[in-house]
Amino acid sequence: MSPRRSYDQYCSAARALDLVGDRWTLLIVRELLAGPRRYTDLHADLPGVSTDVLASRLRDMERDGLSTRRRLPPPGAAYVYELTPRGRELLPVLQALSRWGQSELGERRPTDAVRAHWLALPLLRRLEGEGLVEIRLDEGVFHLHVGVEDGPVYGDGPAPGEPDARLVMDAETCAAVARGESGLTDAVRDGRVAVTGDGTLAKALREA
Repeated sequence: MSPRRSYDQYCSAARALDLVGDRWTLLIVRELLAGPRRYTDLHADLPGVSTDVLASRLRDMERDGLSTRRRLPPPGAAYVYELTPRGRELLPVLQALSRWGQSELGERRPTDAVRAHWLALPLLRRLEGEGLVEIRLDEGVFHLHVGVEDGPVYGDGPAPGEPDARLVMDAETCAAVARGESGLTDAVRDGRVAVTGDGTLAKALREA
């Protein structure tokens, strides 16, 4: 394992960047905020990262106490990576970066990869309350754990169990809401977002 590189500056921002400033590290954190992930799943959802770099970043994160690796019991018997409590504390950091980077998105470039669940963290900022929300787009399905303080904050695929609210929209509407260009309640009233479910979140969105 390579020694940790450091800016050697007595500054909390510099110390933080000693841990998460390398290319790909924060995007790995973004993926692991969904909960335990296998190496192959991480590699598939981080297009452009080499296997060597991904393995190196995961080793560094484990060394620095940001993530752990454990073996699933049979019949899975695969290794998964997951964030430690210290690693999960990076959620507001990623959300702040997402907010700051909104103006850089613009139109999607032909070379841009996209995954539906990449909209999860910015969309999470637009929901209030607590509950499980499933988001359905033509590009894919993901779910959000709104108001949680521990564990996964989102997940790829349908919600585990019956969600408190299910939102159906197109990717353009989802991106506009995530960027703050359109309010979620406005999109519901305009018919751009269909809401189903009997939970408090669903009722609040329909009645707003």
